[in-house]
Amino acid sequence: MDKSPDAFRTISEAAEELDLPQHVLRFWETRFSTIKPLKRGGGRRYYRPEDVMLLRGIRHLLYDQGFTIKGVQKILKDQGSRYVIAVGEGKGLDEILPMIEQAEAAGDEAELEEAQMLASSALDQEARDKLSEVLRELLECKRLLERAREH
Repeated sequence: MDKSPDAFRTISEAAEELDLPQHVLRFWETRFSTIKPLKRGGGRRYYRPEDVMLLRGIRHLLYDQGFTIKGVQKILKDQGSRYVIAVGEGKGLDEILPMIEQAEAAGDEAELEEAQMLASSALDQEARDKLSEVLRELLECKRLLERAREH
């Protein structure tokens, strides 16, 4: 029987859902202060649904978009967890615009700024694919340059 979407996940369940080894989740806890699973007796970790969504966003940025850990740390610091969660969910402009309208109606400046940041970063799949390909090419150029410097 599957768990409710609102249920907490053990580290093994979270790792399986994210297709990651458990040690990667433990490592990420040391690198991203925003990842804070509940810990029970014996150190067992329980991830909230928001934790899993944040992990999915971090995974997407690291593995699919080619960011470094420092790069993702900067994104989390500058744009917040909700941005990383939205990116991980592949949210488009049509899903982010209501967040902007809601923030405007509430008069919440910080929330409005965050929602506008999300909107400006919303790209369609074709644009994301093109950017990913350019990023891969740049990373390959960087590797070649680093190798040339070593010799």
